[in-house]
Amino acid sequence: MPVYTVHEPPRRAKDDDLIAHTSRFQFVRDGFHFWAFLLAPLWMLRHRMWLEFIVYLLLVGGLTFALRRLGIEETAGAWVALLLALLIGMEAPSLRRWKLARRGFEYRGVVVADDLEIAERRFFDGWMANGETPAPASPPSSFLHPGGTAGNDVLGLFPQPEARP
Repeated sequence: MPVYTVHEPPRRAKDDDLIAHTSRFQFVRDGFHFWAFLLAPLWMLRHRMWLEFIVYLLLVGGLTFALRRLGIEETAGAWVALLLALLIGMEAPSLRRWKLARRGFEYRGVVVADDLEIAERRFFDGWMANGETPAPASPPSSFLHPGGTAGNDVLGLFPQPEARP
């Protein structure tokens, strides 16, 4: 079942109504993104990732230059391109979260749902039940946000580190 991270945008004005504000929330699905793998530059432009697009172009240009200088562009070029595409496809959600964090969006939580519509419904049902915006939780761990868990929290069915059997 897909997992979505929820990001709240900064408020535009003091008189901004709640419905207009909630329509700008972003839900980012975790997991492999096929279109980011297949068409990375176009996917980045579609999601307005200008900085990531520039870094991608510089990385591809640098790798192409290095492979030509080493004389192995014909043999290794396709493998390097495939590995770079796989990396973009796997880290696409982290790139989107990084972009949203740079734009001032606040991480608001995680929702597990079958599709985006159900995820939005579950999140906003819980959000309205609390009567106010919940405090942000710690963001998920990735190579862009290392250490997603805080303190001595242990995930899973394992005992606490300081607990005695």
